Amino acid sequence: MKIKIKKLHENAVVPKYAKPGDAGMDLTSIWQSEEFGKLYVKFGIAMEIPKGYVGLIFPRSSVHKTDYRLSNCVGVIDSGYRGEIQAVFDLRPTLIPEEYNPYNYRVGERVAQIIIMPYPEVEFEEVEELSETTRGTGGFGSTGA
Repeated sequence: MKIKIKKLHENAVVPKYAKPGDAGMDLTSIWQSEEFGKLYVKFGIAMEIPKGYVGLIFPRSSVHKTDYRLSNCVGVIDSGYRGEIQAVFDLRPTLIPEEYNPYNYRVGERVAQIIIMPYPEVEFEEVEELSETTRGTGGFGSTGA
């Protein structure tokens, strides 16, 4: 699949797979701003995701080396969006001083990843009853520890 991508900044890096078999393509920060416990990141790219597909933004596994967490857990880039791809990280409050890690992301580093996935278009049908299952209405933790 080919996806059209536009660099919005001269330092922007076109996402690519780091290794064969990778699901996510790394996103490289070209601009950052820290305000009120948040890290705002711009990647300097826009893309044309085809209809029927979505771009999902996840943190890279290297996020464990920082005190940041992606604020919305997973970013959703809809196929109709043509603006700059961005992310916002929250500063994770460190309650134990010896666990504080002063390392934070810097401009020019790979800080997130994007996965392009197909999705079905669904239409909800309102009904009076749903089919029975073994699990039934069992919620959180209902399948055991």
